[in-house]
Amino acid sequence: MRLTPGPARDTGLAGVDLFDLDLYGSGDPHPVWDLMREQAPLHQQVLPDGREFWSVTRYEDVRRVLSDHREFTSERGTVPTHLGTDDPAAGVLMTSTDPPRHTEVRRPLGSKLTARAVRVWEERIRATVVRFLEPALDGAVFDLAEEALLLPALVTGPLLGIPEKDWEELVRLTAMVTAPSDPHFRLGSEAATLAISHHELLTYVRDWARTHRAAGVEDESLLHHLTSVRPGGEPLSDEEIALDGYSILLGANVTTPHTVSGTVQALIERPEQYRKAAADPALVPNLVEEGLRWTSAACNFMRYAVDDVEIAGGTVPAGGAVVAWIGSGNRDASVFPDPHSFDITRAGAKRHGAFGFGPHFCIGAPLARMTLRVFFEELLARFESLEFAGEPQHLRSYFIAGLTHLPVTGEKRRTP
Repeated sequence: MRLTPGPARDTGLAGVDLFDLDLYGSGDPHPVWDLMREQAPLHQQVLPDGREFWSVTRYEDVRRVLSDHREFTSERGTVPTHLGTDDPAAGVLMTSTDPPRHTEVRRPLGSKLTARAVRVWEERIRATVVRFLEPALDGAVFDLAEEALLLPALVTGPLLGIPEKDWEELVRLTAMVTAPSDPHFRLGSEAATLAISHHELLTYVRDWARTHRAAGVEDESLLHHLTSVRPGGEPLSDEEIALDGYSILLGANVTTPHTVSGTVQALIERPEQYRKAAADPALVPNLVEEGLRWTSAACNFMRYAVDDVEIAGGTVPAGGAVVAWIGSGNRDASVFPDPHSFDITRAGAKRHGAFGFGPHFCIGAPLARMTLRVFFEELLARFESLEFAGEPQHLRSYFIAGLTHLPVTGEKRRTP
């Protein structure tokens, strides 16, 4: 979807279809979200097949829905692709459980991903980013969006315990899960794409777990660490490890590439912001936070109301599906003044909800932040400027906001 809104246009709530893939692949949802925040902060939509959901678009309402598991449960599914059919892994898959089980599985993994814990990976990540950028240094066209899909695997593959020969295929499968309607990743129908990718990813992690158990392998990888997790005092089964490993793979691979390419797109469109960041490396951490807010790569998550809930001036009935639009909340002018401006000096940019809120706040946020900081430090140090070398192409997904193609060329920075 467009990250910089187009010209203001007349729009109305009557015809709003937030599941219209064209709105994101070739359209512009921001004027729709702007109108919803102003006129319908709680919006009900009924799909042609009878499925219905409620949307919240204001920052504080998005935060509430994602933070309070007592009012809004994750245990029927957390992504809009599950609307109408409860997630069969609900209550087991880490992303589809509520506390206390969610906390019991998450806490030991989180201890491996604190800001302090991941600091030892910084130089390795920096070396990876430098190698990643090398092909662009000769001035040839570099499709940043396509190449960046593999960047998280280059960074997290060793941390997860996944051999390099498998990275490319796993990246493709995770992209199929999150954008099954995009021609770039679709295999047949959307349903077929989802079925194939779910099956292949679960089979991969299940086989990985069984092989490691049988061989008695001991290492420090995150996937191996799942074998020591004991929610309720019991070890996870191979199936539970497969489901939670699947969740970790999705989290590791899906959003960071689109944050990278979307932020670079914003900087190319605003060369004064690029020059400002290049002149003052101390601005890079805030550039990262503004990039996270701006791109909102995971642009929504879904919950279900436990009971009738009063929110945003209306009522969601018990059992109602609620989609919290993070991409809209991160453009709420009451929290982010002049929200459609990309400003690397923005005060309070870190309040964004790009990593979610509450119990399901992204477990890999410290690693993602460090990876993004290192990426932009190295990018700005190596390139005097960047230019578009073709039209950006947007991901066809109402769940992930991103790019499939961003051809760029760069002018290499001259050493003094």
